[in-house]
Amino acid sequence: MINQRIAPPASSIADQDLLEGDEVIVIVDDFPDIVGLLQEFLEQEGFPVVTAGSAEALRQQLTRHNVALTLLDIGLPDADGITLLPELKKNYPDLSVIMLTAVTDLQTALACLRYGADDYLAKPVHFTDLLTTLRRVLEKRRLTIRNRQYQRQIEQATFRIRLAHELAMKMNTAYLSMIELDEMLHAILVGITATEGLQFNRAFLALFNESGTTLKGRLAIGAGERQDGGLVLAEMLDQDVALPAGHENLAGSEIGNDAEVNRIVHALEVDATEADHILIRAVQNRQSINVINGQCEVPVSIELLGLLQEDTFVVVPLYSPSRALGVIIADHFVDRNPITPERIRALESFASQASLAIEHCHLYMAMQRKIQELEDVTSELEKNKDLLVETERYSAIGHMAAQLAHNIRNPITAIGGTARLLARKIDNKDWLQFLSMMASEAEKIEKILEDLFAFVDQVKPVCVQTPLLPLIRKALLLHFGSLQDKGIRQTMQFPENDPTVEVDPRLIQQALVHLIRNSVEAMPEGGDLSIEVQLEETLVRISIRDTGQGLGEVNLGHATDPFFTTKIIGTGMGLTLVKRIVEDHGGSLSLKNRNEGRGGMEAIIVLPVARD
Repeated sequence: MINQRIAPPASSIADQDLLEGDEVIVIVDDFPDIVGLLQEFLEQEGFPVVTAGSAEALRQQLTRHNVALTLLDIGLPDADGITLLPELKKNYPDLSVIMLTAVTDLQTALACLRYGADDYLAKPVHFTDLLTTLRRVLEKRRLTIRNRQYQRQIEQATFRIRLAHELAMKMNTAYLSMIELDEMLHAILVGITATEGLQFNRAFLALFNESGTTLKGRLAIGAGERQDGGLVLAEMLDQDVALPAGHENLAGSEIGNDAEVNRIVHALEVDATEADHILIRAVQNRQSINVINGQCEVPVSIELLGLLQEDTFVVVPLYSPSRALGVIIADHFVDRNPITPERIRALESFASQASLAIEHCHLYMAMQRKIQELEDVTSELEKNKDLLVETERYSAIGHMAAQLAHNIRNPITAIGGTARLLARKIDNKDWLQFLSMMASEAEKIEKILEDLFAFVDQVKPVCVQTPLLPLIRKALLLHFGSLQDKGIRQTMQFPENDPTVEVDPRLIQQALVHLIRNSVEAMPEGGDLSIEVQLEETLVRISIRDTGQGLGEVNLGHATDPFFTTKIIGTGMGLTLVKRIVEDHGGSLSLKNRNEGRGGMEAIIVLPVARD
């Protein structure tokens, strides 16, 4: 009968799936003959079997093997099988037990089932009943395990969906500040590493800086050392990180706040020009890269492997439609589990949420900058709304009056003096009346000219020690609308320390407004406007460059002359006024054509630095 093949009953699980991996069956009985028969029969049916003759031998087999089921005799030399059941069920919850006994007693059978046995067989055992019972118990065990796995997968999927929903709601209800962005990114990393989430041991987040030139580590979560991994994972399990209830406290959570893992992420820095670097390649190609034992389709830098202290990890890019944002690096640093394609796809889902949050924050910060610029422009225009008109009016009318006064004064003085001289030598009353009238009117004109001289008389600067850079920024803000309308790109190169100059702030700002306006008017179709400030020992140099039409060498020498202009409309007094203001402050103004192949002009103002 032992060699007879017995047809298996109908089952929803194939025989080869009843046991998985290295799982075995243990036969526990103190009669070697019975053990030998059962072992031979089960092995012929394709089941791996080990044996034990006592309770202690069973405990040893349980520690050595991955035991799925035990055929347990009630009467053992060192223990009662029934009293052994609670211990087995407590220490090995997935272990199935079929009791074997020579006593066909209903109470005994009920006691076995009450203490956790899956079934009960009386000796002598019929192989047909044994095989049927064994398959049924193993099938039940496999279904229970699979059900628990599926339930776990459902819980993990639910967690990810709830997290994605919470993050989406957060992004849809309000703009994100940098603080809120950090909270969301931390929540995403928790979702990647939490037991309810993707169960990665570590997750690192690196983002490009504002200019996009450097990829810099930003946040990290997980274990810094392998011996710490169990503690960190236990903390995650204990805190039961989940949404929405746990979301409000995610940013302040200390989960994985390990000094080593934070040292790693803060040391992570890659230049964006390193096109062959695996992190840069991932964001450029917008594809995830799975590194296994230090190998993948692209070279992996030794520096990165040394920094992470890990040779198996996945890199998932973060990007928006218009730019690369950064990467997420995740690994199984502690448990060394393989990174499956399913985990990578789930990680990419978290990465898409992170990308949306980062782009949302960038848009918010850009909007805030635009709002601040507009508020600054409005404020400056409100405070200096008459500055542009006054500058042009003062420059044009004042210098025109000065020129007219200079050209008219001499003839009027001669006419008036001649009339008074003739009046003293002529006695004719009629002539005297005409000469007196001429002298009186000439005197009136002279008085008017004196008033004009007083009007255009050079204003003495009221100098105070003033930071220079705010004056330049305010002068630039007054042309904000023109710069935007004409599409003029602006760049500013300022020293780290703001130079202090002893000047009249209003007059210097007036001079800067004139020069910037000239550059803007020279670029009606757009161009580049750059302002550079260079600090020397006792001097500060302000260079205003444009890519406009420029001036010929002939015109360049007369650019600061009164009434000289190349424009159809204008008096040509602006540069004359600028030169006078700068020289009144002990400085100098120079103009030159740019020789950089781009055309345009460069105006250079040199002012003395304020003395301590």
